[in-house]
Order: sequence, then structure tokens, then C-alpha cells
Amino acid sequence: MKDLQGKKVLITSGGTLEKWDRVRGHTNLSKGTMGCFLAEAALTKGAEVIYLHGYFAKLPENAKSMRTVMFEGIEDLANKMKEIIQSEQVDFVIMAAAGSDWVIDKVYDQSGNLMDEKGKMPSDEPPIIHFKKAPKVLGQIKQWDTKLTLIGFKLEATDDIDFLIKRAKLRMESSNAEYMVANSSNSLYGKDEPHFIISSNGDVTRVEGKEKTANTLFEILAKR
Repeated sequence: MKDLQGKKVLITSGGTLEKWDRVRGHTNLSKGTMGCFLAEAALTKGAEVIYLHGYFAKLPENAKSMRTVMFEGIEDLANKMKEIIQSEQVDFVIMAAAGSDWVIDKVYDQSGNLMDEKGKMPSDEPPIIHFKKAPKVLGQIKQWDTKLTLIGFKLEATDDIDFLIKRAKLRMESSNAEYMVANSSNSLYGKDEPHFIISSNGDVTRVEGKEKTANTLFEILAKR
């Protein structure tokens, strides 16, 4: 049943790439697997899908039936999301991308000289890189459009389910999200780890595996 016919879903997927120069940078282990499952589930429900994906992220099997947009760093992701959300009517935003916690501030050579030239850093000696805190995109989304339904993801390096759910609820409250999907870092290494779909009314649904989580989430969203 195409319960989301006429609805528009924006899904972010994969890891951000924070460049040090034109050929180097840091990223994370996110491959976009969950994002692909979410996009396919949304498409099955009849939604129009906008799939924002990281540089190294997978594309959904039916990507040609979606609008795909690539992003690089966390700031690029935020800018592209904001432009879409403020220029179009987006009904659901699912923030499944794994954003970097740190971005490049300044780079120095071993003598303490600022390296601000463009191109490729010299490879004969290691640079000294200063980082700064990355912006938290999830908390900005409802400022761009208060009417959309926001779904976030919260990953923690823990096997303590109560702690995981508590942290996810805090993130949900601080970002004004309607739902949060909580999972441990074990999910980076497999598809069958448990996920917990938490709603703002306090309901918690445990689902085994990424694909089932994506399908269950859209079953829930279709009932809104």
C-alpha cells in the first residue's frame, strides 16, 4: 500500500568527508547501508525521495527513481539540506548520515608556519592539524521548517541499552525531533544489530537489523 503517496522524504546517508587539502581528508566507517534501506522503504510507500549521500556512500538499488545529491563535509551537507528544505515542501527529514564531530580549523608545518596554500600538502613531513567543533545539523533542521517531521539517529559505543535509549531521548528533545533511532556502534560492522525506534511520546520499538528497522520506521510514519 502506497501510504505516503504525494509525500516528500529527504534522507541523508553515509559519512561526511572533511578535507585537509585537495586529496586528503578524514571520514568515518558509515557506508550508507541504512540510508539505502530507508530510501527503498520510502519509495515502496509511494513517497518522492531525495537522497543526499556522502562521497563514499552506497546508492540505493532504485536510485534512478530518486533525486540523488552528493555532499562532502558536514557544512556542505547542512547548506544543501537547508536550501532544499526552505525552497520545497518536505514532509519528512531522516538524518541518517554520520556527520563528523570535528572539522579542519588550521594547518601548520613542523616549524609552526600556517599552511594556507591550495592544492596538495607536502608529503615530506607530517602537518600539524588544528580541529574545531563541527556544527550540529540535526538541531538546526526544525529552524528551517517547523512543520516537517524530523527523524534522527543516535549511535553510541555501548552495549547498555538503557544508556543508549536515554542518550537518544536527550538528543530527540534537544533537536525537537519526533523520532530517534538508537543503535550501538556494533551496527557499523553488520546489518543484523538491534535498533530502537523511539517516539516523542515515549514509545520504544526494538527491531532486529537495518532493513527491518527501515521498513518498520516507515510503517510508523505512514500512520501519522
